[in-house]
Amino acid sequence: MKTSIIVNNIRLPITAPMEESFGAAKKKLGLSGSESLSASLHKRSIDARRRKGGAPDFVYSVTVECEISDKKRARIASLADAQIVERPPLALERGSEPMDGRPLVVGFGPCGMFAALLLAEQGYAPIVIERGGDIPTRQAAVDEFIRTGRLDLNTNIQFGAGGAGTFSDGKLVTRISDPCCSYVLERMRDFGAPEEIVWLAKPHVGTDRLLGVVENIRRRIEALGGEIHFHTKLTDYVTSKGKITAAVVEQNGARWEMKCGCVILAVGHSARDTYDMLDARGVTILPKPFSVGVRAEHLQSDIDAALYGKYADLTDSSGRRILPPGEYALSMREKQSGLVSDSARGVYTFCMCPGGEVMAAASEEGGVVTNGMSRYARDGRNANAAVAVSVFPEDVGGGWRDGVAFQRKLERAAFAAADTGAHDYRAPVEALGDFLDGKTSHFTEPGRVQPTYRNGVYTLCDLSSVLPGFVGDMLKKGFRSFGGKLRGYDARDTILTGVETRTSAPVRIVRGEDGTAGAVDNLYPCGEGAGYAGGITSAAVDGIHTAQRVMARYKS
Repeated sequence: MKTSIIVNNIRLPITAPMEESFGAAKKKLGLSGSESLSASLHKRSIDARRRKGGAPDFVYSVTVECEISDKKRARIASLADAQIVERPPLALERGSEPMDGRPLVVGFGPCGMFAALLLAEQGYAPIVIERGGDIPTRQAAVDEFIRTGRLDLNTNIQFGAGGAGTFSDGKLVTRISDPCCSYVLERMRDFGAPEEIVWLAKPHVGTDRLLGVVENIRRRIEALGGEIHFHTKLTDYVTSKGKITAAVVEQNGARWEMKCGCVILAVGHSARDTYDMLDARGVTILPKPFSVGVRAEHLQSDIDAALYGKYADLTDSSGRRILPPGEYALSMREKQSGLVSDSARGVYTFCMCPGGEVMAAASEEGGVVTNGMSRYARDGRNANAAVAVSVFPEDVGGGWRDGVAFQRKLERAAFAAADTGAHDYRAPVEALGDFLDGKTSHFTEPGRVQPTYRNGVYTLCDLSSVLPGFVGDMLKKGFRSFGGKLRGYDARDTILTGVETRTSAPVRIVRGEDGTAGAVDNLYPCGEGAGYAGGITSAAVDGIHTAQRVMARYKS
């Protein structure tokens, strides 16, 4: 019988050909040439710890497909670095309940996109509505905002085809271990993402490549009978006997009812008006922890040197750099009294973008929001990441609306602090040295590290006057701690840009074991906006599972 085995912890020099990992895997398993059918790369990561000043290593996991005896199978199962895997096919159970209309998917971010894709491929012909524009329209709106500061409230970094993740490097790293994660990576590769996303330990697509992936998925859904309506916003819904029978939608100022059989609600973490509508309709929404902070920019060359030392610019025989642009993930926690939700508050880096830029990510009038983005090549001068502090419900009042109000207050404070009268959404910027010193005037001008937000449209400000005291204090502790973990991270010329408030939704829309909201029998809240995901991959996985629940209940 053919057996799939993942062999882990194969450590090789960075100069060794990748194919050497295949032979090393077979050797670990004790397989002869006649037993091994094939070997392929499963994952590759970098160990940059450089013991005693040595070079970093590549650490491989290899999938070996082979036919072995039961005796050898039992021996391999006992090995510490080997894992026999049996990946079940995607569950496609079909229900018998008639659906009184087509399924409606609200939102075309990762969650809604993958839910609609699976439904379309299984014959359910979904209708998708998205308040923002399609990819070409959205790209034009984002470019216009960066160039002029004129904000489109419905098509921007947060809203439009592909969701907020489209303009954030397309990072596919996730902490969840769901088997569907591999399915998501493989489907994205099928629709044009780089091949290596299926085996890189920290896969990314790059915004420039992700735009095409989203377009290809859109075409696939439409080719299978699905419909996608852009610039179309959910404003309400009509119910009968506890079920939604139609969605009330708005497009270009016109409003009408769109008949549907069920609603998959995948609106994303910035659809604050949708939360208000759901609350008014009796859907239970609870507060949950979230985080806020700033974007930190360093020179990418400094990050590479801190991680890789003298090996940062090592090249192969063709002159290409062997090691990719350096990435980091840093965190610390501190016990604090008075917290009900947790005994410790955290500060951590989030959405790290090598060779990227800080993006203007506002979606409401009079509020500045930052995000980070990289293109596939990750060849920009700066590295950036959110440095965020955990915020608990009791910090902000305890209700779900209080979390949203807290985010909005910070965004408006950032706008006001940086505004020079043009109302052009320039961002408040401060050198880390000034921030740590508590400077309130005569700020240090950027030098080696130049801010990338809106190509340098910013105002030097006292960020401590924008951020709540507990957030500012934790950020200062975090930077000092991170400087001890990654050399130069606390360099005084590090650039801070405020504010980062949309790391996750501050709410959770309660759903039952069947995936539906308690107040409505056929409303399926899911993804980041519902509080059940945190990133492209986990949101896509939640969308897939939601589509599976719909299929398991309804006939196509």
